[in-house]
Amino acid sequence: QVQLVESGGGLVQAGGSLRLTCAASGRTFRRRLMGWFRQAPGKEREFVGAINWSVGNTYYADSVKGRFTISRDNAQNLGYLHMNSLKPEDTADYYCAAGDTYYYTAVEKYDYWGQGTQVTVSS
Repeated sequence: QVQLVESGGGLVQAGGSLRLTCAASGRTFRRRLMGWFRQAPGKEREFVGAINWSVGNTYYADSVKGRFTISRDNAQNLGYLHMNSLKPEDTADYYCAAGDTYYYTAVEKYDYWGQGTQVTVSS
């Protein structure tokens, strides 16, 4: 089993920045992708971005491209979502997920999920 724990959420003003961390643990964390998703109240969970865990390639939703950056620390099994120029519409619960899929935008293709961390952006 793989356990994922997010941290770093909070309240920030529009234009501000936050860094979310996803700590992966378990028998062996060897998954192709670590993805980041978010879910706002009353909306479906949506893809934010993902990183290929071994080679570091990153993928982003158009809504966050140029503002958010994903990185990872392989040695410590930590993934990061760096969020800059935050907007009120970025307000959501943010989740990290792990999977072996090539379909990095697909919620159902990820095997493991964290519990989520809340991000609130005030205007």
